[in-house]
Amino acid sequence: MRATSSVIVGRDSETALLERALGAAGRSSGRAVFLVGEAGIGKSRLAGRCALDAYAREAPVLRGRATSTGLVVPYRPLMEALSSRFRAAGTPEEPELEPFRPALSALVPEWRRHGPWFPVSVVELAEALLRLLSVLGRERGCVMVLEDLHDSDTETIAVVEYVADNLADLPVLLLGTLRPEPGPALDVARAAAGRQTATVLELGLLDDTQVHRMAEACLDAAPGEIPAEAHRRIARRAGGNPYLVEVLLADLVDSGTLRRTGGGWRCEDGPEGAVPTGIVRSWAARLDRLDPPVRELLLTAATLGSTFQVPLLQTVLGYEERALFAHLRAATEAGVIAPDGAAPDRYAFRHALTAEALTAALLPAERAATARRAAAALEELGPAMSEDARQLLATLHLAAGDAAAAGAHLAEAGRRMLGQGAAGSAAVLLERAHELTPDGRRPEIAASLAAALAEAGRLAEAFALAAGLPPVPPGTPAAAARADAHIRVAWAAVMGEHPEEAARRVRAVRALLGPTPPPGQEAALAVVEGHLVLLPGGPGEDGAADAADAADAARRAAAVAEEHGLPVVACQAWQLLGLLSRDQGFDEADACLERMLEVSERHQLAAWRTEALVRLGANAFLRTGDATRLAAARTAAGELGALALTQTVDGLLAMNAVLCGEWEKARAIVDRSVDAAARVRNLSAHRYLLLADATLAAHQGCLRERDAALLRFRRAGGEDSLLVPLQHGLCLAVGALLEEDRHGAREHLESAVAWERERPSLYFLGGRWGLLPLVRALEGTGDIADHREALASHGAQLAWNKLFLGMADAVHRGRGGDPAGAAEAVRSALRAGEVFPLARHLALRLVAEAAVADGWGEPVTWLRTAEEYFHAAGVQPVASACRAALRRAGASAPQRRDGRDRIPAPLRTSGVTPREYEVFVLLPDRPGNQQIARHLSISPRTVEKHMASLLAKTGRQDRTSLCEFAAEWASDTVRR
Repeated sequence: MRATSSVIVGRDSETALLERALGAAGRSSGRAVFLVGEAGIGKSRLAGRCALDAYAREAPVLRGRATSTGLVVPYRPLMEALSSRFRAAGTPEEPELEPFRPALSALVPEWRRHGPWFPVSVVELAEALLRLLSVLGRERGCVMVLEDLHDSDTETIAVVEYVADNLADLPVLLLGTLRPEPGPALDVARAAAGRQTATVLELGLLDDTQVHRMAEACLDAAPGEIPAEAHRRIARRAGGNPYLVEVLLADLVDSGTLRRTGGGWRCEDGPEGAVPTGIVRSWAARLDRLDPPVRELLLTAATLGSTFQVPLLQTVLGYEERALFAHLRAATEAGVIAPDGAAPDRYAFRHALTAEALTAALLPAERAATARRAAAALEELGPAMSEDARQLLATLHLAAGDAAAAGAHLAEAGRRMLGQGAAGSAAVLLERAHELTPDGRRPEIAASLAAALAEAGRLAEAFALAAGLPPVPPGTPAAAARADAHIRVAWAAVMGEHPEEAARRVRAVRALLGPTPPPGQEAALAVVEGHLVLLPGGPGEDGAADAADAADAARRAAAVAEEHGLPVVACQAWQLLGLLSRDQGFDEADACLERMLEVSERHQLAAWRTEALVRLGANAFLRTGDATRLAAARTAAGELGALALTQTVDGLLAMNAVLCGEWEKARAIVDRSVDAAARVRNLSAHRYLLLADATLAAHQGCLRERDAALLRFRRAGGEDSLLVPLQHGLCLAVGALLEEDRHGAREHLESAVAWERERPSLYFLGGRWGLLPLVRALEGTGDIADHREALASHGAQLAWNKLFLGMADAVHRGRGGDPAGAAEAVRSALRAGEVFPLARHLALRLVAEAAVADGWGEPVTWLRTAEEYFHAAGVQPVASACRAALRRAGASAPQRRDGRDRIPAPLRTSGVTPREYEVFVLLPDRPGNQQIARHLSISPRTVEKHMASLLAKTGRQDRTSLCEFAAEWASDTVRR
């Protein structure tokens, strides 16, 4: 008989908290709640009650469970949870999920596409899951229930941590259950509680009164109807555990010890055991009452774990299908197992303790024999064995007492999982294998484990393990395998900006491989060493020479990698060359990236293809200021679900929008991605977005906002990154010029140049090839030879730099007595910088004073144009400086009265004042001075002065032509 309580006893406060959390989720105030307690304490019952409450509110419920078989299946609980919803309701079709479907395809089979796929990181997947849950819970909130997290894979735990930390404003309740066993799940739950992003409810044991109430509910008995002796037996043996209460009660009823009579329930005398032996004996007695084939089926299934697949069970038992399903039906009717629900061919024991109790009922030798028999059946699958079966085989070998065989199978499963990109789960399997493997074979597994740890982001552990590997004879196959592991760790180190550790791994590889490494490994090493040259703190004293050597080595590496069928290494090499070749010109850099694109497309490497598109788009933006190709690359990254790469492109697009004066667009991009990049630990993109934010504030003259953004930039390690020249040049130097602090601007520009001289530079917008030559030319400290060197540099190819270099050239020509050449240089510079409005007007403001002093160009027009722009932009220091320069040049300066914004730009540029414009708009009707004076309440003499000024500023010869011009302007305004 099944003795199951229809009510939850002793959990009133926990139930109330879950009800409040569910209501808060419906109000977009999400939270994570973790139910922690021993097996059988009632975690699943509470979670089920919460799910039922959510159903009653018509809120979506997603429910998944980790497997207790010991199998490591990345994201299994999450996949099951989403499937539990989408199997009945279908997948959501909201367009806002489109960018996240590629990432979520790891969890939702319906969203998987044929063709290239971008491997997403755990945090990218977690962010995509957050977006999905937000959409599902938009109307009434939603609940995701994840049970038995203590048995979950590391990837799922990482996703749970991320989701729990980011639910505050979302319509989502995350409910997890786990045992209080030391491990990652418990650590994450308690850490989240410490950060106040989650609530941990530790479920305690029931007291005697609550046990009594539960027993009455199980038997549907009236209060006081169950004999005191039965209650005493249950209370003593169950120890307050609700599941054990039900099991013991069922055993008492099944054995006839507790039975219903005409006068109520009666308890017979009989022996009783202790916990847990009593429970084990209880299950042994229940098994003895089942038919032998059913008993064998349950014992074998328990050996496979608390959940099991029917085909696998059939393989082990060898039953015919009809007999197998008859026995499964009998076991189900006995209340021991039930269909799992997550998959049609999977069953689960009613409780994890059931499987444990069944196997404990066997003698040790019987347990080992059962496991050995199951392992032998699985071995017959051979190469067709699935990854789950391989892990289960390892578990069975361990249960059979063969630790070495278990370790070998776990190691093989871990290496395969590493090859599939599931580094976190691979590390778990390899750690288990490392513990089980005999000492002589441990170093081989440790090397694979170091690579898995590195790629899983556990860098400190990977570095320590790699450093402690015992030596192997150089030049042997073992040395080659060890070198591969060191190279993988080195690549992770260099990508994580740990140059010293990367250099140590490189030295270890070279010691293993000797003076002539195999070509493929030499190529991979050259790529790592090339990136080391670029990192601050990397080896080498002569930045330029080191960069040149690295470029030569990378070019050889690319050729070798292509020749030896190593397309990933080839793409890495061409990518590196795309950076290093900028010193040879952007045509050369683009040629390298085009080659990278070709290799990636030929070998269907979606991730590297998108990287190539992004870098080509970035170069196009630098050369022309046009972000069209960069935006297309972002679309490609989004289609692949490459969230981190998309954030990287967003940083470039945000900076492009800043330079192009598209303030609102830049703000939208930064707000969209800067915090998301921090959440997914995309540090390089996060830094670039912070710098774009600071540069946006600097270019708008907002000093407080600039300093706040720069503080965040520094805290993110920005001043130890390759972005330092941009920080000084694009942000601080331009900001100083907008404050009319030319000395401060020069200091920032020279700081950028000093930084670049010590290291290879990836960026050419720090001012060395543009703004600094102009500032020096204006100060008279710029040497003409240095200026010509700058003009001949590859940095001069960039549109932003062309603008300032052209203006510097104009200053030198004007000072040298070539006014026509100077004026043409200004026109050429303005054409080059057409897409950069702030930079164009700043350059006009700067060059105008030199033009006044040396008598060339149109400085008054330039100053008025610049004054108009900076006044409208709210950058008053520059606007005031322009007005002061106009007065020094003997020209009229705008008074900035109210109504100036109504004056059309061409007239404002000509210096027309608001009062003069009021006269101008009346002229189409050809009024006399008296009429104008009466209309504007001014004197006729003032009208005469305004008319004279309008004639001069518009270039008209007489009053009639001025009136005609005003009429034409009015007609054009009406048509527009």
